[in-house]
Amino acid sequence: MTDASREFHFTHDDFERVRKMIYDYAGIALHDGKQDMVYGRLARRLRALNLSSFKDYLAYLQRGDQKEWEAFVNSLTTNLTSFFREDHHFAILLEHLKKRSGGGQVSIWCSAASTGEEPYSIAMTVCEAFDSLTPPAKIIATDLDTNVLDFGSKGVYPQDRSDKISPARAARFFTKGADGSLLVKPELKNLITFRRLNLIDSTWPIRGPFDAIFCRNVMIYFDKPTQVSILKKFVPLMRQDGLLFVGHSENFYHAADLFRLRGKTVYELASTANARID
Repeated sequence: MTDASREFHFTHDDFERVRKMIYDYAGIALHDGKQDMVYGRLARRLRALNLSSFKDYLAYLQRGDQKEWEAFVNSLTTNLTSFFREDHHFAILLEHLKKRSGGGQVSIWCSAASTGEEPYSIAMTVCEAFDSLTPPAKIIATDLDTNVLDFGSKGVYPQDRSDKISPARAARFFTKGADGSLLVKPELKNLITFRRLNLIDSTWPIRGPFDAIFCRNVMIYFDKPTQVSILKKFVPLMRQDGLLFVGHSENFYHAADLFRLRGKTVYELASTANARID
């Protein structure tokens, strides 16, 4: 796309500022080939805010509007999620939790919760492992974006977003709204705490140990040093036999001293990792 055909003036310096700002704020690394994508997605924000240039938009961001920072990050990433996405993970989690069914409270962290489908899928799996709507479990669901967290905490999903929920699960874990939407039952909602967390922050307001951490389809946005930094902070938060679930296009061969592959996109602590011993 040439600058002459663009609605807004967008220079290479503007692009470099965007790259630095999103990396500093969220750890997201944009390569040179993303320039047209950045323009196309952020141009929508300029229109929404009635701004006339990228220079004005970036100045607006730097004044510190939290909601716009979240919109900025969301514009440049993808909140694609669904119930029981990558369903083999939930079969593995189910078997992992069944071994814990007589061993005290289960703790799980969903570190990129988006609009809530993933933590609710985890919660349903926990209930099935314990054959109870009130299992001894806590699930922490975090995300950078407060808008998606607000959506998830409400637990109301349109019918077209529930195609992967079987009729049996729908009957057990949801009630139906007048418009056909699915409403998460209070017992399931009570298992989950939604809170904002930025994975690249130097410290996290979160405590383990966790039986499982889900960090799926978020590491793809980070460069390898940032990935390693996050993985190092996962290690002391996991039980010795805890599992790390990641996205289908993610691998951590560059962090073999921390995690080793256990199965398809499922990792466990490496023997050399500084794991917490219960």
